[in-house]
Order: sequence, then C-alpha cells, then structure tokens
Amino acid sequence: MTQPLWQKANIKIDARIMAFLAGDDVILDREFFLHDITASKAHVEGLANIGVVSGEEAQALKHELDVLAEDFRAGQFMLDDRYEDGHSAIEARLTERLGDAGRRVHTGRSRNDQILVATRLWLKEQLAALEGHCRSIAQVCLDRAAQPALPLPGYTHLQRAVVSSTGMWFAGFAEGFIDNALRARHTMALIDANPLGTAAGYGVNLKLDREHTTQALGFSRMQVSPIYAQLSRGKFEMAVLEAIAGALLDVRRLAWDLSLFTTAEFDFVKLPSEYTTGSSIMPNKRNPDVVELLRASYASVAAARTEIEQLLSLPSGYQRDLQFSKGSLFHGCRHGLAALELVPDLLARMQWNEAAMRAAIEPAMYATDVAIEQAAAGVPFRDAYRAAADAAAASGAGRTPEGSLTARTSPGAGNDLRLDVLHRRLSEANEG
Repeated sequence: MTQPLWQKANIKIDARIMAFLAGDDVILDREFFLHDITASKAHVEGLANIGVVSGEEAQALKHELDVLAEDFRAGQFMLDDRYEDGHSAIEARLTERLGDAGRRVHTGRSRNDQILVATRLWLKEQLAALEGHCRSIAQVCLDRAAQPALPLPGYTHLQRAVVSSTGMWFAGFAEGFIDNALRARHTMALIDANPLGTAAGYGVNLKLDREHTTQALGFSRMQVSPIYAQLSRGKFEMAVLEAIAGALLDVRRLAWDLSLFTTAEFDFVKLPSEYTTGSSIMPNKRNPDVVELLRASYASVAAARTEIEQLLSLPSGYQRDLQFSKGSLFHGCRHGLAALELVPDLLARMQWNEAAMRAAIEPAMYATDVAIEQAAAGVPFRDAYRAAADAAAASGAGRTPEGSLTARTSPGAGNDLRLDVLHRRLSEANEG
C-alpha cells in the first residue's frame, strides 16, 4: 500500500490494523472513482479561481485527471490494495505525474467532503435510472390497460370477491409506478446539493469558490452548512434506498400476483420462456424463478437501508463508522435497479389465459352488483346487502362479466379507467 495521506513521522503502522481500516473500501471506491475524478476537476478549477494553483497548474491537473479517467475505463489503471482508497489513488497519481502541483490538489478539502460529493453524484445517477425504470413500467402498463379488457376475478383475502379485468389490473400498477417515478424526482430534489468545500465538516480558512463547483458539477444548490453536510451522510443515502424500495414494494405485489396466476391451479398467465427456469431433478418443471426473485428483491434493498440506519446512531461531525455504509448503498441500489429493469419487458410479453380467467368467475361474485343496484333503486343498502347475501349463489343469473364491468362506472373502475388522466400524469412526469 502507498503511504497513507495522514502518515506522520515516528508513527508505526500495523499492517493488520491498516487492513481492517481499509476493508473493502478501495474495491467499493471503484464504483465512485470516476465521480471522484469529476469532482476533483471542479475543485481544481475552484482553487485556480482563488489563486491557490496557477492557471498552468490547473490545466495540467485537469489533463492528468482526464488521462486517469481514461486509463481507469480502459483497465490500464487498477484501483487495488496498493492504495488506502480511491482518494489516495488520485492524489498519488497526480503527485507522481506533476510533483508539487499534485500535492496541492487536496488544498481546502478533506476526504470527508470528497466522498460526500462523489457519492452524491453517483446517487443522482441512481435516481435518474430509478425514475426511468418506473416510467417505462408505467408506460407498458398503460399500453396494456388500453387493450380490450379481459374478465379477471378480483380477490380480497385471496378469496374470489368481484369481477375485475385485465385493464383494471394494469391500470392499478400504472398509477403506482407513475407515483414511484415522481417519488424518485422528489428525492432527487432533496439530495441535489453540493457538499464539496465543506472539508471535514467545519469549513476552511480559504474563500473557496463553492458557487463555481456547484454549477460545474450540475447541482441545483449548494449544501451551505459544513456541519449539515456531514449530518446528511447516511440520511440522503437512505432516502435514495427508500425511493427504490417503494417501487419494489409494488414489484413485490405484482410478482405475488404473477406467482399465483402462473400456477396450474389458477392458470391465468403464461410467462415468456426466458423468465422461467428448469428443475435440476424434475424434467417436467418450468419454474417462475425470475418472478420469485423479483418478489424477494425488496428485502435486499430494505436490508441495505436498515444497515445504514443502524450506523447512524452517532453524534454530529464525521465518524469513521460511516465507511461501512458504502457496501450497503452500492449493493442495495445495484440489486434494486437490476430488478426494476426486468419488469417492463416481462409485463409487455406475459400472456393472459382468457378461458381460465372466465371460468374462475363464479355466480356469487355478482352479489355486490345486485346489492348496489337495489340500493340505487331506493332499498336501504344494509337491507339490500343482506338480501344479496342470502341469494348470493343465484346472483349470476342472466349476468356476464362484460355486463358487470360495463356497469362499473365509478371513476377508475371497469368502464371508466381514466387512462387519459394517467397518461397526462405520466406525460407531466416526463416533462418535469
């Protein structure tokens, strides 16, 4: 390992302790490394603006940072255990190439605000991906909701309840994912704040050009208080994981439906073959493994959020505990977004089995229609309810699923899905 940035004379370094301190940091920093380089370029520009580095030094530093980024992308520079972390690697490379100019690059900043800003830029990318996946899912659901509706049993308590439709099923998830896309955008507004220049949480005795770095890095505002910049670490990461987890809650319920609907007992849905796998021992099996893992994906993201939350039992100021949040954050975001990415194609290509769905609609499922009709004719609803309950088995006489859905005129129900409203909300989300 290269000499730590904090190394001082006459301080002995124990290799075992250093290994524990470093942990997986240098490996995890590969995920944030390019963002760290981007932020370093903005910092160099800011230092040049206040005369800490010369114009020539700034140009040389930015050039070497660009070269380092290209070498990293091409696999010619490896972030490995030669370095304590990604920040140390950047400074070591610049010092190797540029001598004193490289040694000046850390002026006015700490590894604390360095990881804060690199992570913040990375989080913005994750939220943009989340919003995109949610919009894609919503669009597929709206497209399929607009197709001719097929009768589908509606369930409460996993018991047959009333007549529903494939259009209502898709419209429900469409609205959910429109909200999930909006939540991603609202979370973006929360975290879109530049912490670079807050140093170790108390500022520095230099008039850093924080306005420049805020604009150069594409943040909507500066995170003003150095103390709050430290307090926001973990809090902002949790907000992003919560936004991803919120979308996965809807995926979990969708996946539960598909898990049931693909059983032989229901036989309502056939999945694309790519979304099923075989058994290692039973030749007859095709298993909905993808759907089951989609159903389980919320747990991974919730666990990541919980781990970060447990790390936050801390006083103000930087505490090293938060180093452990990197792995949770990376794995939670990566897994959650990978799951969401699969959903649009799955929903676009799944097939309904109309005959099985129609056969599952039994006469008693029209009892609610009977009670509502009687109430509309003037019978007190509770009296109509009891009469319909007593004659539930005969409720379907002369009725069809299509008739039940056509009569369902309450806003959002079978004959009034209000897809135009949902399309408008999705369009507004896209434009916002």
